[in-house]
Amino acid sequence: MSGARLTAGGAIFPRLKALGVDFVFANSGTDFPPVIEGLAEAAAEGAELPLALTIPHEHCAMGMAHGAYLMTGRAQAVMLHTNVGLANGAIGALNAACEHVPMLIMSGRTPVNEGGRFGARTVPIGWGQEMLDQAGLVREATKWDYELRYPEQVRPMLDRAHAIATSTPKGPVYLSLPREVLCEEVEAEEIDAASSMQAVAIGPEAGTLDRAADLLAAAERPLIIAQRGAGDADSFAAFARWVEDWGIAVCSWWPTALAIPTDHPCHVGSDPSPWLEEADVVVVLDSLAPWWPDEHALNPEATVIQVGPDPLFSRAAARTFRADLSLAGETASTLPALIAAMERRPRDEDAIAVRQARLNAAAGRTRQRHHAAAIADAPGITKAYVGHCLGAALRGRPSTVFSELGVPLPSIERREHNSWFQEPHSGGLGFSFPAALGAKLAAPERDIVATMGDGSYMFANPTACHQVAEALGLAPLIIVLNNSEWGAVRGSVAQLYPDGHAARANRMPLTGLAPSPDFTLTARASRAWAERVRDRDALPDAIDRALAATRDGTLALIEVETLPD
Repeated sequence: MSGARLTAGGAIFPRLKALGVDFVFANSGTDFPPVIEGLAEAAAEGAELPLALTIPHEHCAMGMAHGAYLMTGRAQAVMLHTNVGLANGAIGALNAACEHVPMLIMSGRTPVNEGGRFGARTVPIGWGQEMLDQAGLVREATKWDYELRYPEQVRPMLDRAHAIATSTPKGPVYLSLPREVLCEEVEAEEIDAASSMQAVAIGPEAGTLDRAADLLAAAERPLIIAQRGAGDADSFAAFARWVEDWGIAVCSWWPTALAIPTDHPCHVGSDPSPWLEEADVVVVLDSLAPWWPDEHALNPEATVIQVGPDPLFSRAAARTFRADLSLAGETASTLPALIAAMERRPRDEDAIAVRQARLNAAAGRTRQRHHAAAIADAPGITKAYVGHCLGAALRGRPSTVFSELGVPLPSIERREHNSWFQEPHSGGLGFSFPAALGAKLAAPERDIVATMGDGSYMFANPTACHQVAEALGLAPLIIVLNNSEWGAVRGSVAQLYPDGHAARANRMPLTGLAPSPDFTLTARASRAWAERVRDRDALPDAIDRALAATRDGTLALIEVETLPD
């Protein structure tokens, strides 16, 4: 930059660029004048900056940062407006924290001074938005928080924030920005220098890794339960080869990311029960809740190996799944290390061959059962049938599906790294639509699809999401599976009280969402392609038309009237 000095607000974007941030998803307010002025000055001088994006709702901004990270592997940034903007973004912070997604969250702070200093309070909102502990809104969902005290702290504190966010286990951080501090000047020198603080990457201790390899190599009935994927593209591919080579069963119990191709010969599906009951070694691969304790019985003689960035999930107050051995580290590095250690162990080829044949047969039966259920005649359209049709339409193209109480994984063909994400276990609904927008922004060459229930679509602040899609030229496919109810709530009630009054009622209290809005009109308000499907036979062609529209650069929405789960 040409000047010797610039405002602290103007220093934020060039510093974020130096840290490798691609996008800043911003919902601005009265605390932003020095940031906006700094952006304009930098643009006038031709400075290289992250892409600054105006996002009209904070939940959308947070979801987009989440989705962009999933595609790039790089932490992105969000700027929100004081305490109210931070409150709207808190659900996104909970989602990111639960899924170990690094993110730099910033929000302005109402001016500290009532007058006498440049940037002090000028309107009544400055008094109305004052909080004793603004960071407390997201403290339990962030790894670190701080309030900027002096302008010269911009560079070191952004360096610290980024390093902590991207250290193992990864997660969001929060920085509060008082307006007076942003208005003060700092030296412009070295604002684009390399970070002064590097992230911490941890790995499993060598002896523990060898012990895990010994146990797995000697196991007669090994099982891996995977919820959050298998690391990066290389480790995903290596994982698939490894489990097939050794004949290790892989179960996808309530996954939030794909760990193994759905048609893999060792992928035994989503039900861990029969495999847990007999397993002698169980690897829990980055799984917050690897099984349902009241429903799935673990073989009491089994050895349980917990593997992941935080294998004991230290932020979860109550999580008592056994951990006879724990391997801590990012999955993308820990899995290859474990695979390499296994290569040095002796193999019982005859036993492995028997196990491989058994798994292949069991996996084939499971796939056949799910396929039959998806295409079975029904009095309407099921979520599984939507998944079946969508998988067929996407076959052969790079694609990512975000499912939020939408199509179930067993119904859809998914084979590649980053091809499937489900809503975070934190349950902050409205995730999949903005995450799909962020993913499309970061990976425009991919087909990006978000499938969600009608309730989740409403939670996503769809008017804001559609506005962003049109403004930025983002064209994912949105499929709303409309059953006019909170299906998850109804299912939970029926599960706990199967013979209760609510389960027997014609209309279960507090679960209905009828009359349903016409969601196609919400999409068309932002000039999207939209269609409503009631007829099962019409669905495949509708999906093909919608995907054609997205490939031409227009967001497409299909509202599908579906049967209750």
